[in-house]
Amino acid sequence: MRTYLSVALSAVLLLLLAVLVPVSAASAWVDLELDDTDRYLAAVSPLASDEDVQNTVATLVTDEAMKNIDVGPLQETVERFLHDTALSFTTTEAFQRAWDSANRTAHRAVTASLHGDDGRAVTIDLAPVIEEVKKELVSSGVPFADQIPVQETSITVLPADRADDLRDSFRWLRYCSVWPAVGTVVLLVLVLGLSLVRGGLRAGLTTAAVVGGGLVLGAALLRIAVAVGRDRVLDEVPGTDRDGAAAVYDALTASLRTTAWVVLLVGAVLVVGSLVGRVVAARHSRGPGGDGVTRPATGRPPA
Repeated sequence: MRTYLSVALSAVLLLLLAVLVPVSAASAWVDLELDDTDRYLAAVSPLASDEDVQNTVATLVTDEAMKNIDVGPLQETVERFLHDTALSFTTTEAFQRAWDSANRTAHRAVTASLHGDDGRAVTIDLAPVIEEVKKELVSSGVPFADQIPVQETSITVLPADRADDLRDSFRWLRYCSVWPAVGTVVLLVLVLGLSLVRGGLRAGLTTAAVVGGGLVLGAALLRIAVAVGRDRVLDEVPGTDRDGAAAVYDALTASLRTTAWVVLLVGAVLVVGSLVGRVVAARHSRGPGGDGVTRPATGRPPA
């Protein structure tokens, strides 16, 4: 009976950790990174040097400009020239400043959209970036640069339908904040401590193996959830925005992927360590004779 109860409790602990790990990581991520402007900017600022983002911005600038330009047979040549020039600008410090400014403004829209009921898509307005591009190209004497319109031109990061689906989840995660993570740590400390105190080293090692298995399973579920979320979000993003949206999604979820790997490593160490510990403890308990009997010395001198 005691054995069955122990197995049942181990199964419950394993499943509980498998659920708590992804929930804890996601709620802490929403509260500490997605809702925090400085951390949000720290995540997306490096994207100014990302090739997909640079190409998306250059393409948007070129497409908007070509709506106002008609040079007949030279249309494709002018379009290619403007795109290459805009793409070159995306490698400058001025573009980095414009990108940061646009994302600081975008963060307010992102949080308002995810936590509100406006039914709008989550987007990054590139108008400030386009304005800087236009100023730079005009000052450099680039032909037709003055015809680039400065208006709201956005990268869709999360379509309206997908944003509506996720709002309830984001509200719940935001409300939970870091407390699921704190509760998970407290649970682990209590479970491991009680098993050591009440059952000794062998029970403690068994519990550590179960905890490790739960952490590994939870980390795997977290990593799968991030990958599935990426596919579902990008499936509904317009094709012209998909590369840029993918880069933004990957940047914002980088900490979740790192958390998954760290938790997976900790879990694996616990599992392997507990197995090694049990082997060492078993050998030690068998004594020098290897059969569990410690034999006294005979006192005879060696032959």
